[in-house]
Amino acid sequence: GKSPELFTNAWLSSCCQVQLKAVIPRTSQEQIEYSIAAERRRMRLHHLESIKDLVSSSTIQKEPDVEESQHVVPAEKTRVETVELVLPPHANHQGNSFGGQVMAWMESAATISASRFCKGHPVLKTIDMFHFRGPSQVGDRITLKAIVNNAFKESFEVGVCAEAYHQEAWERKTHINSAFMTFVVPDKGGKLCTFPRVKPEPGDGERRYREASARKKIRLDRKYIISCKQTEVPLSVPWDPSNQVYLSYNNVSALKMLAAKQNWVLNCMQNKAKLSTLEEDQLLFFKVEMIVSVNVKQVFVLLSDMSRRHEWDTHYQRFKLIQKVDKDDVIYHVVSPSVNKASNFQDFVLLASRRVPCADGDPYLIALRSVSLPAVPTTKDLDRGEVSCAGFTLCQEGPTSTKIAYYIQTTPQVLPYIARDITGLSSDLCKIIEACNKFLEQNKDTIHLAV
Repeated sequence: GKSPELFTNAWLSSCCQVQLKAVIPRTSQEQIEYSIAAERRRMRLHHLESIKDLVSSSTIQKEPDVEESQHVVPAEKTRVETVELVLPPHANHQGNSFGGQVMAWMESAATISASRFCKGHPVLKTIDMFHFRGPSQVGDRITLKAIVNNAFKESFEVGVCAEAYHQEAWERKTHINSAFMTFVVPDKGGKLCTFPRVKPEPGDGERRYREASARKKIRLDRKYIISCKQTEVPLSVPWDPSNQVYLSYNNVSALKMLAAKQNWVLNCMQNKAKLSTLEEDQLLFFKVEMIVSVNVKQVFVLLSDMSRRHEWDTHYQRFKLIQKVDKDDVIYHVVSPSVNKASNFQDFVLLASRRVPCADGDPYLIALRSVSLPAVPTTKDLDRGEVSCAGFTLCQEGPTSTKIAYYIQTTPQVLPYIARDITGLSSDLCKIIEACNKFLEQNKDTIHLAV
């Protein structure tokens, strides 16, 4: 019931709060920061609920096979417990320990746990949901416990908590702080190292393992919502014969620029397919790579035929060709099932532009982006989604093998379909990859190579 402008409470003591005055933004930049702060507060308030919902409603990926299981690290081998005594230099004039000091002790414990897991020199990347649950005073003994919860190919999460044993009664302890820290390990060249899987401890360890995946998905969602808040301007551009050349060019060039980006972070692997993310200029991108035993020209023809995509992609439930612009550009309408069962299905109006290589070594391209057409208005039964940049690049790996890379820039409508798979909370994308590979294998002989 409080005013939405009142986000923060100041602690005077353990039992007394004072309400701060409302913050009034006066510039456009302050207004942006103000709205972002409101979004962050909303996510903090619903953080635990979101994790519980994700864990309870998600299908966790299967355990690795026998060959992969040889590279699994038991979580109990990373367990660390240290003890610190709060001395006067660690506290303020009221005798309460500095929050920064407790954070430093927690990071030290987490770093030791991380070192046991990676056998190297870990670097702290992020701290997720650091909670100050209560104070500690001079003379208290603080026990710090840390353990690796889960690993995500090029990063891993360490959970750490701090408990205070008070000098008045050593048998009484108080949970004062907790946090989840993400670590990476760069090599001498700056490239991030990959890590084995974590085998969680039975019971509570399995819960932490699943919640770590949920937190990673929430971080992906949050980075998009906070750093790339959508404006009222739609992403799709009205299609018109006067601008069809520009839109086709823009469609293809955007995919080329996306495929040329560096510093992709490998998140996970599913059935020999690599799933990676990239954060750049306040945007979030996804990439899926795999190699198939099919000639590149055959792959190009089969994947560029959007009327057949529903045969392997469950996200394309219904397809309708709206306009064939020319032999290499078409506009189509697709209906996708909603991730949330309570919501309407989503529909997209997409321009698909396919291009053969311009020179030796160039990839085949199939570029996708949203457009709007009067012939396909929005309806009450469907929620209109938008794609700003997506598509395939196809590179010949050999006479009968092709490297397929699928790229997409996230939008609010697209992110829910991908984030669960990237963080290991769903195996839907893995099934689509398997179906795509099977589709290409079964239909390759029907395609003539003279593309």
